[in-house]
Amino acid sequence: MLPDVLQRFKQVYERLAKDNLSALQSVYSPNIEFQDPLHRVQGYAAFESYFAALYTHLESCRFVIKGLFYQSNQACVTWTMTFVHPRLNGGKAVQVEGASHLQFNEHYIEKHRDYADLGQMLYEHIPVLGSVIRTVKKRAIA
Repeated sequence: MLPDVLQRFKQVYERLAKDNLSALQSVYSPNIEFQDPLHRVQGYAAFESYFAALYTHLESCRFVIKGLFYQSNQACVTWTMTFVHPRLNGGKAVQVEGASHLQFNEHYIEKHRDYADLGQMLYEHIPVLGSVIRTVKKRAIA
């Protein structure tokens, strides 16, 4: 059985949307340290501001938790994020596979680090740059 904090994490992320970002407060420590491939923030106020800014530009964003493994006070979460940004991929959905490393205490997540492919998430969907990135990837495996 998952610890309560991880159950809440899973529930919050599977329902997360622009209009309920305040639900994040039930999961994260006031001193949360968060890092993803683009940013690093410390403290819940900065974390909430970061998420609010991200969601402002998205038409939609949905997470599906694929796996959640934990030992002691650490967890690894694998997920698929599907989002729509009007200026990426012609306004069509972009799907990204990723993972999160979490460190937590009995009540809150204290550290959260996301790992995802920025090419898959962003660069491949920018006009001109996207075709260059895709060409480089194809040549790298040929």
